[in-house]
Amino acid sequence: MNRNLLRLLVRAWLLIALSDFTYASFMSTVVYGGTFAKLWQGVASVLLGPGAMQGGARTVLVGIAMHLSVALLWTTVFLAIALASPALRRFIATPGGIVATAVAYGPIVWLVMSLVVIPTLSGRPPTINYRWWIAIAGHIVAVALPIVATIGRGLAREPVVDGAMVSVA
Repeated sequence: MNRNLLRLLVRAWLLIALSDFTYASFMSTVVYGGTFAKLWQGVASVLLGPGAMQGGARTVLVGIAMHLSVALLWTTVFLAIALASPALRRFIATPGGIVATAVAYGPIVWLVMSLVVIPTLSGRPPTINYRWWIAIAGHIVAVALPIVATIGRGLAREPVVDGAMVSVA
């Protein structure tokens, strides 16, 4: 991966990680009345099991590390798709294309995570209630929009040849 692509990937990843971290923390603590620790211990419990809920700061950090890893994964997936598709690159070079793509990509991320990844890793079926539906909208705004906008703008600034950004400086 060339340096420009790596910078773009890291910039998009850190933005989405921060955006989704802030959104999830706000929703969990302010809107739903939970605690910061329980939110991230809950994330950790997907891999570590129910005992993570009593794990203290260590499992909070594991949950945050998992969050960062998942953010990197979904950012990388989108970048790879964009690099492979000239039509998508042209589409996300416009504000309308960014929004339309985020409206599709956010729910895809949430559906895959909530219906496949989390149940597979945790052995627990998804709970589909009003929070689940709110999470779909949240993934459009806090996950997909930062990914698509950052990658769309970044790829529009420098040409892509054979799936790699070419610096014209």
